[in-house]
Amino acid sequence: MALVSRSTAGPAQRELVITREFDAPRELVYQAWTDPRHAAQWWGPRHHPARLIKMDVRPGGIWRHCLQSAETGDDLWHGGVFREVVPPERLVFTFAWEEEGERGLETLVTVTFADIGGRTRMTLTQTPFQSDGELDGHRGGWNSTFDRLAEHLAAH
Repeated sequence: MALVSRSTAGPAQRELVITREFDAPRELVYQAWTDPRHAAQWWGPRHHPARLIKMDVRPGGIWRHCLQSAETGDDLWHGGVFREVVPPERLVFTFAWEEEGERGLETLVTVTFADIGGRTRMTLTQTPFQSDGELDGHRGGWNSTFDRLAEHLAAH
């Protein structure tokens, strides 16, 4: 599995881009993102796996997930609204933690799925972040989450 992660940071905008290649067909990777039964198996970083997944995957549909700390059992709620749903090519949705302050500010996530000869190149873009610390935290969280996604796809 190839991994590329980059970010741009400047006074106007901080953007996170992560590209992964999975040894799985594009339709399966897309389904892993859009079917709650799949998403429940891989969503969230290793130290905060999802304990609840709810999603209405359609433009205007709401998603809301709860991650649970493996160490403390504390819940972390986050969610948003789907803006674009183009099977099996693209998802665009808002993302915000249900917290006060910087972490509670909304970002926009775009995920594309490209067929590369029976494998899938998935690219996630998330923007804007208010600080380098939030951008770095999301980079670590998404990368751990995508490690879990790779394991889930390998088992199917």
